[in-house]
Amino acid sequence: MVRRAFTVLFIILMAFFLVLIFIFPILTSSLRAPVQSQSLISPYWAGYSVASDLINPQPHVTGVSASWTVPTVKVSIGNSFSAAWIGIGGRFDETLIQAGTKQDSIDGVGTYAAWYELLPKNSVTIDSLKVSPGDRITVSISLLNRTTNTCSIEISDITNGQTFKKNFVYDSSMLSAEWIVERPTTRTSISSLTDFGQVTFTNCTARIGDKVGDISSFPSSLFTMVSRMNTESMEGLCATVLPPSSGGSSFTVKYGQ
Repeated sequence: MVRRAFTVLFIILMAFFLVLIFIFPILTSSLRAPVQSQSLISPYWAGYSVASDLINPQPHVTGVSASWTVPTVKVSIGNSFSAAWIGIGGRFDETLIQAGTKQDSIDGVGTYAAWYELLPKNSVTIDSLKVSPGDRITVSISLLNRTTNTCSIEISDITNGQTFKKNFVYDSSMLSAEWIVERPTTRTSISSLTDFGQVTFTNCTARIGDKVGDISSFPSSLFTMVSRMNTESMEGLCATVLPPSSGGSSFTVKYGQ
């Protein structure tokens, strides 16, 4: 009886260990599904967007922030434009509240400014905040009150100590958050992209629902900027996104290939 009981106990223990070694990892891996990600091409954007879900996003994005250094542009004979910004909305619909810096080449001279935009209205240059190439910039956009659709935009120039902060009433879809270098449109046509060298976004953070995290924490879309949309071979590459670092909180957008 003792030997039989020992044998039964041994079989039970072996079955338990087999469950731990083989079955449990399978079950837990199914519960820890990988975060969704996709790669897209765009004539306008280079960077990242995140959402609650890429197929069925929910209006849960209530904050986004990041820092970067204003790049020194390479001036050109013809006018060219570029903008670095963060935003809420715009990935899945036409609502977009965004803020950042623009670095352009106008009549052979590099020009720099801070700005914000609440689509469909035009962008607003912030004359009270003077930015220069090499300045360290921190930008944040936050939903303050969901009932009244009150949002806050804050832009700080860490280098010169100047800060812009203002509240707005804006009905955003709150479906996505972005960190983008953009080739903007001028009047009705897409502009020439300024040679901005590179822009590195750091401290990239979004708040979606009750969760605060970096790009790797949420379903994400990677945008590569191309000169035209009828390319699948990345010909006409305008700006590329280098692999992220710091666990998804930092990445670099590079002009050209």
